[in-house]
Amino acid sequence: MVDSVIAPWHGNNYQARIFWQNAFNLLDPTSCVVEVTFEANRPKAFDDVVVKYDPPVPRSGPERIAADYHQIKWHVGMAGRFGYEDFVDPNFIGAQKVSLLLRLKQAQASIAEPSCFTFLTTDRIKDGDPLGELISGNDKSLLAERLFDGTTDASRMGKVRKLWRDHLQLESDSELKAVVNNLRIFDGHRSLEELRNEINFQARAVGVLPCTATDSDFRFDELARQLKARRLNSLNRETLLQLCRDEGLLAPASATVPEPFLPIAIRSFLGPAADIIGAVPENTLLLTNDFRQRYLRDDMDWQQDIRPKVEAFLCDAVLKSPRLRLILDAHASIAFLTGAVLDLKSGVDIELVQKGRAGSQTWRATDSTADKGAAFDVTEEIVGSGRDIAIAISIAQPTVMQARAYVSKNLAQVGKLVSFSLPGGPGQQTVAGGGHATRLAEQVSNHLRQVKAHDLEAVAHIFAACPNALLFFLGQGHQGVSPCVVYEFDYDRKGNKTYQPSFVID
Repeated sequence: MVDSVIAPWHGNNYQARIFWQNAFNLLDPTSCVVEVTFEANRPKAFDDVVVKYDPPVPRSGPERIAADYHQIKWHVGMAGRFGYEDFVDPNFIGAQKVSLLLRLKQAQASIAEPSCFTFLTTDRIKDGDPLGELISGNDKSLLAERLFDGTTDASRMGKVRKLWRDHLQLESDSELKAVVNNLRIFDGHRSLEELRNEINFQARAVGVLPCTATDSDFRFDELARQLKARRLNSLNRETLLQLCRDEGLLAPASATVPEPFLPIAIRSFLGPAADIIGAVPENTLLLTNDFRQRYLRDDMDWQQDIRPKVEAFLCDAVLKSPRLRLILDAHASIAFLTGAVLDLKSGVDIELVQKGRAGSQTWRATDSTADKGAAFDVTEEIVGSGRDIAIAISIAQPTVMQARAYVSKNLAQVGKLVSFSLPGGPGQQTVAGGGHATRLAEQVSNHLRQVKAHDLEAVAHIFAACPNALLFFLGQGHQGVSPCVVYEFDYDRKGNKTYQPSFVID
């Protein structure tokens, strides 16, 4: 009985935290969020959280969206799995007669403005289910070109189309495409605790008092429900400010320090709606149209197309301010290149917004975390007779086996593989902060200097699975690594399922 009560509580809290994750953007002067609603009156099913934008924000493709309607599904455990067939089953969303797809169709018909409809869940897509091949790694939108690939109903994707089309009683694929075109699917989304940390981070950033780690409750959970009860559940900037004043949530004026850093953002992919904040449009480099999912478009080149854009953007930012806050919702290669441009001799004071399981944190090279984490264990092995060196950095994921296989097949010029791994093995929270990341980057750079002492022109091939901040700091010291090539790995396993070279840094 107790567990049956607790589960709905947590589910309600999860929905409330998605609401606050978006609502605090209203107090961010760099955000284009203008209204956030908790438990909206419409559209049915996609009414858990509604976010509206002015000006509209970009998604995959040319169309910008003015609103994002969320359907949120939380589960106690992490074992839940779903596939494309569940979208036609009313039980999947706890309904009696109406499925998620039918709710989507109804919602699309009731909304006139260009909008996204987001299904957000802690469950994960089943391994091998066609649905997993249809989710964009760029912004989690449904990949219409893959679903509507011109094949027959007997094909893999044709079976998906036929089931959905028949369930919705549609006569053509074009009608189905109109229904699912603006659907986004976030599976395996953050835990309650991760959302709590994220909301506390956002609260501090906009001058709202956060809840402390020692609090048994999380005040914002109940406050969201009270807003609905009082019919104050639709907030804009003014009403949220007044609410914070009434509830004593605003930090004392003396504790609010003017923002000394200029926020700038480079985005080569987009996350949830709450992530489209942090820097005003003129201080944001949006590269999402150069990629499809997380893969560079076939007609684009890392060196010739992406690198000049990044370098020009960063040079312009330095002219605006000598103190920069970097928001890198971007590929690992772009993080390294950013560090190489804003290197140790640039004279720019930099902090980075690092996102992870603990939410968003601000990392600086000079913070107090340098001695709070372990140093790398380093191993070397001979893999060939060439002069070049391969570097495998394993923090978030193991990289040695994949790097070794790629080198064996594609890089005959590499003679040595140098592996950097932490004693406790890979993990999402093994880097303590900016100081620790800087120390690890310096260890890589210093070790490579020793390895390259006899041949300074040997090329370093970098294969890394680590926080972007660490790659940024490694890029800052690129003189000890260059010449080098940075590689991107297909972690989503939706493309080439191996590495691809990106930038060549001299």
